[in-house]
Amino acid sequence: MASAAPQGLPLLYNDLVPLSKNEHAGYSLKPMESLAFIQNVHALPVTVDEFLMAQRTMPIVFSSGPDPVPLALMGLNEGINTFVGEDGKLADGAYLPAFVRRYPFMLARLQPNSDDMTLCFDPTAGLVVPDDTGLPLFADGEPTEHVTNALNFCQEFEMSAQRTGQFVRDLQEMGLLEDGEITIQNEQFPQPFVYRGFQMVSEAKLRELRGDQLRKMNQNNMLPLIFAHLFSLSLMSDVFGRQMVQGKVPAQIPSMTM
Repeated sequence: MASAAPQGLPLLYNDLVPLSKNEHAGYSLKPMESLAFIQNVHALPVTVDEFLMAQRTMPIVFSSGPDPVPLALMGLNEGINTFVGEDGKLADGAYLPAFVRRYPFMLARLQPNSDDMTLCFDPTAGLVVPDDTGLPLFADGEPTEHVTNALNFCQEFEMSAQRTGQFVRDLQEMGLLEDGEITIQNEQFPQPFVYRGFQMVSEAKLRELRGDQLRKMNQNNMLPLIFAHLFSLSLMSDVFGRQMVQGKVPAQIPSMTM
């Protein structure tokens, strides 16, 4: 699945600096005009609030391991993104996860034992610059609407991430997650492509749930999310087809890990 970021930072982030009205008084924010920085990212985290939008164009799976997170697959193989072109543009109609849209900002705890979170940015992104060539971040010593908007978006993302974490924990407690395997057969290849290395909701286990469990899931709005995930798996073959058209199908081996 998605590769870990350096120094334990989230995917995409190479460094984090707290945004300060004193240190960054003359800084400005440039618009994100290119998505080239995710051209080699095949799986991006998504929150439960994004399931219904994301599942229209790409599969949603769960990462492997003890602490799974939902991932939108933009490619089936490491380093392959079929939705971002060589020009850095997003394919028409494709969904762009909020995880990317909040970049280069994010909320972070500067003190391990504190619940306070500070708005930070990745200085390596080249989007927060030490001049006035972009949108001003501060005016008369106060944050502008551009900082306020970034802060609000990051706060909403954090709340959505918390709801997502609870959703995944509920799936685990009910024993609904299982190791996934997808087989794609294409007439141009002698053997099928078998993809592993992810988790998915077990339809068999879902059917075995008691009535009271299903009522609770319906009340908690879990069922629409589960069905969005399951329906989205049919798009695996579509993403594989995109890889074929783009000449990005890897050498065939018995099975591959995402």
